[in-house]
Amino acid sequence: MPLELHAETLPEWDLSDLYRSMDAPEIDRDLARASELASGLADTYKGRLEDLTGDALGRAIEAFEVITEILHRLFSYADLLFAANVTDPEIGRFRQTIQERLTGISKQTLFLTLELNRIDEQVINIQLQAPRAARYASWVRDNRIFRPHQLSDEVEELLHEKAVAGRNAWTRLFEETMASLRFPVQDKELALSDALNLLSDSDVAKRREAAQSVGRVLGENARLFAHITNTLAKDKEIEDRWRRYPNPVSERNRANLIEDEVVDALVDAVRAAYEQLGHRYYALKARWFGVDKLDYWDRNAPLPDTDERFFSWAEARRTVLDAYGSFSPELAEAAQPFFGNAWIDVPPRAGKVPGAFAHPTVPSVHPYLLLNYHGKARDVMTLAHELGHGVHQRLAGPKGALMSDTPLTLAETASVFGEMLVFRSLLDAEPDPMRRRVLLAAKVEDMLNTVVRQIAFHQFEDRVHGERRNSELSVEQLGAIWLDVQQESLGPTFRFHEEYRNYWAYIPHFVHTPFYVYAYAFGDCLVNSLYAVFQDGHPGFQAKYLDMLRAGGTLRHKDLLAPFGLDAADPGFWRRGLDVIADFIDELERTG
Repeated sequence: MPLELHAETLPEWDLSDLYRSMDAPEIDRDLARASELASGLADTYKGRLEDLTGDALGRAIEAFEVITEILHRLFSYADLLFAANVTDPEIGRFRQTIQERLTGISKQTLFLTLELNRIDEQVINIQLQAPRAARYASWVRDNRIFRPHQLSDEVEELLHEKAVAGRNAWTRLFEETMASLRFPVQDKELALSDALNLLSDSDVAKRREAAQSVGRVLGENARLFAHITNTLAKDKEIEDRWRRYPNPVSERNRANLIEDEVVDALVDAVRAAYEQLGHRYYALKARWFGVDKLDYWDRNAPLPDTDERFFSWAEARRTVLDAYGSFSPELAEAAQPFFGNAWIDVPPRAGKVPGAFAHPTVPSVHPYLLLNYHGKARDVMTLAHELGHGVHQRLAGPKGALMSDTPLTLAETASVFGEMLVFRSLLDAEPDPMRRRVLLAAKVEDMLNTVVRQIAFHQFEDRVHGERRNSELSVEQLGAIWLDVQQESLGPTFRFHEEYRNYWAYIPHFVHTPFYVYAYAFGDCLVNSLYAVFQDGHPGFQAKYLDMLRAGGTLRHKDLLAPFGLDAADPGFWRRGLDVIADFIDELERTG
C-alpha cells in the first residue's frame, strides 16, 4: 500500500444501523417477530389466495413484504460481518445459525409465491385491478415467469430447506478456504486481494512473482476447488432437469427477466469482436512494451515509462463526488451519505473477502459498500462503480423490499455509468498527452475486463456446466477449458504459463451466482450506448436517468430503455456499445 495511504485513516463500516452486535437482543426479538408473522400469514392465507378479493390479496403481499424486510435485515447483518472477517469461526457460526433460522421461518411463507403462480391468468388479472394489489403487479408478473418450472409444494419446500446443507454450505467452504489461503511474495504471506493487486504493479518482477504464487497456491488447492465446482454444477444440473430448464443458463436468464435470444445476441456480438477489441489492443500494448508477446501477468500492467499516480482516499472521494455532481447534483446528493457516515469498509486486511461489492441490505436502512483500496486509479474506478450500485439502491429503496431490487443485467447500469462519469472527468481534466494515453489505456483495459473477459468467463461456465451433465470434470479438464477460452478471447499476443490454468479457481461468481458474469458485459455495453445518447444531447437525459434508477425492479429493460430510444433486442444495440471500445482503441493507435 502506498505510503500516503498509510498516513490516512481509511474508513471502516459501522454495522450498528442494522444491529449493534451478534448478541444484540434485537436479533432474537426480530427472529421471534418474523416467526410469529410468518405463522400468522400461513394461518390466514395458505390455500386461499385464488379466492381472495384484490384488496385482500394486496394485504397478504403487504404482510409478506414486512416479513421479507425483517429476514433480509437479519441476513444482511450476518453476511456483512462474515465478509469483513471470513476467517473468524464465531462469525462463521453466527452466519450459519442465522441462515438456518431464516430458512425455517421463510419455509412458512414459501406458499405465497407458489400459490400466486398457480392462480389462473384471468383470475389474477382481475385481482390486480384492485389498488392494493395493483401496487405489486410488476412483482407478481416477474414471479409468474417461473410458473412453467415450478415443482410441487412439497418438493419446493424440501429444496428450500436443504439449501443450508447443500449449495450454501459449499459456498461457505469456498469462501473460508479462499480467505485462509496465503500467497508468498517477496518474503511476505499475502491474502489473495493483495497478491492480485500486485498484478497491476509497475515492477515486472513483482507481477511475475505474485502471478506465479497465485497460480501455484491455487494449484495446490485445485482438487478441493474442483470438487466444489463439480458438486455445485451437478446440484444445479439435477434441479434444472427437474424444473425442465433447457440450458444451464436458462434459469439465470429468467431471473434477469431477459430473453434467451438477447443473451445469445450479446455473447455472439462480443465473441465476434474479440479480434477487433482484445486481440488488437493487447498487440498494441505489446508494441508499447517492445515485445512480440506479453506474459499473462502483463495484462493489467501499467504502461512502460509512466509514473503511476496514486490517489489518497480523500482524493478518490473528491474525484468521484465531483464527477457525479457535474452530471447531476441530485446524484451526488444521494452519494454523499456514504462518506458522511460509516457505510464503506475501505482498507484491505487479512480475513476480509477480496474484491468489492455493494450490499443493498433493506430499504429501511441503507446499502453498505466493501472495497479493498490500494490507491490506484483502478481503485478510484472501483469506488465509482460500487457507489453507483449504492446510489441506485438508495434511489430505488422507496419501491420497498419486494420491488426495489433489480435484475443483475440492470443492476450494473448505475455502477458502470458511474465509472464512465469519473473516467470522462479525469480525461477531460488531463492536459498532458502521455497521461491522457495512460488514462485511456486503463479505461480500455477495464472495459475489456468487463466485456471480453466476462464473456470468456461465461463461456467457461457454459462449457463446464454442459460437460458436467455427462461426467465429473478433472482438475486438468477445468484448466484446459479455462486456457481455451482465455486464448480465444485475449488472442495470440499472450503467453499463458502452466500455473495460469489454475486461475479459474478463484472466481467467486462461479460459486456464488452461476452465470452472473454476462451481466457485466450487458451493463457495460448498455451504458456505452446510453452514454452516447447523453453525449448527443438527448433532452432531459439526467431526469430520465434518475427515473430509471428509481424504478428499481418494476420495469424491464425494454421499458427502461425506451425513453432513450434504445432497444436491447435490436441487433445493432450491442454493436453500438462495442464500437465505443473500438473507438477508444482507434484513438490509442493514433497516439502510437
